[in-house]
Amino acid sequence: MAKKKAPARKKQVTDLSAAELYKLAKKREQEELQKTLEANKEKLSALRAKRRELIAKHKKELRKMDAEIARLSGKSSSRKGRKSGGSVTEKVVAIIAKAGKISTSDLKAELKKKGVAAGNLPQTLAYLKRQGRIVSPARTIYQIPK
Repeated sequence: MAKKKAPARKKQVTDLSAAELYKLAKKREQEELQKTLEANKEKLSALRAKRRELIAKHKKELRKMDAEIARLSGKSSSRKGRKSGGSVTEKVVAIIAKAGKISTSDLKAELKKKGVAAGNLPQTLAYLKRQGRIVSPARTIYQIPK
């Protein structure tokens, strides 16, 4: 007959060595950390949902207040287009298209001649390059792509 193996009994804490106690403590610490993280995930999820609701409510109230202010002041709250001259971006594209190739200094001079303040010309040019509306074949030279 085969001998049945008795289930292993757990050691008493007093019978554990220092290394075993340390391992046990570390294991317990990890388990507690996991439980805390799980509890925090649920709380974070709930708080984020509540925050989204508050922001939506806040935006809705602000829109109502802006509409009321606009109604009382007689001004329209929505932007229904730009000034009659068009945007700086469109003017820059038009100048570049007309010139073929143009340097930034010449472009600034043209804009100044037309009375357009272009303090953010480098950002405008970078935006137009990212959009693919202009290209830069050389440094500080711009043209419309072919």
